[in-house]
Amino acid sequence: MTKVTKLFDNIWQQYIAVTPSAKNIHQLLGDGKDVVNDHVAYRTFNTGKVNLNKFSKHLEAMGYSECGQYDFVAKKLTAKHFEHQDASMPKVFVSELRVEEFSPTVQNIIHTLVDQLPENISEQPNFLYSGRPWKISFEDYQTLLAESEYAAWLAAWGYRANHFTVSINHLDNYHCITDVNNRLKQSGYVLNSNGGEIKGNNVVKLEQSSTLADKAFVEFSDKKAEIPSCFYEFAKRYPSANGELYTGFVAESADKIFESTNAVA
Repeated sequence: MTKVTKLFDNIWQQYIAVTPSAKNIHQLLGDGKDVVNDHVAYRTFNTGKVNLNKFSKHLEAMGYSECGQYDFVAKKLTAKHFEHQDASMPKVFVSELRVEEFSPTVQNIIHTLVDQLPENISEQPNFLYSGRPWKISFEDYQTLLAESEYAAWLAAWGYRANHFTVSINHLDNYHCITDVNNRLKQSGYVLNSNGGEIKGNNVVKLEQSSTLADKAFVEFSDKKAEIPSCFYEFAKRYPSANGELYTGFVAESADKIFESTNAVA
């Protein structure tokens, strides 16, 4: 097992611990076989110790390169995606919250969280599956939630894959996203319908759908509460003009995918 493969195995194990539906869906769509992971996604703050540049350096050390940048005006996010020199490895999509665009109260909470971290946190080998590295109260979680679901989720869950993504292109028994969605719904899973169940189309070279996040209990500093955890995404890619599958992302679609962790989607 290569170093990067082992890394994603650790990320997957951490992910399914709070997203048990993903393990079941993995088996459902793979019919007992493994499925190919298109990408994983991470959330962070644009503060020095854990900003996007820190993620970039961590990923570059493992053979990844930056391949695209995206802007989410309404959610106040900047994002990049990274691809490995070995194309069989999953892509990584990392977004960061532009903290300075929020209220002083929210900024103060976030800075208080990040201030708890060591300077070299992003250099630690297990950074991508290290979980929540700070203490936060449920009261502060709710304050963040009122302004940014993204900020609240990150504050509660920390550094873990926000979602994994099944590559529909590599499934043996499904060739379109509609068939995948129908199988999921027939099996009792609820899809994120914000912006429609299918985000994107063959014109933009990418179709995406996702489940709504599972729920799991989190130990806050003042209480234990059940909140949305992570979700599973499904992606169908189409060939670009050069005949090769499009490897980027579509900001308009991703904007709605983010909402899979909303308490009410």
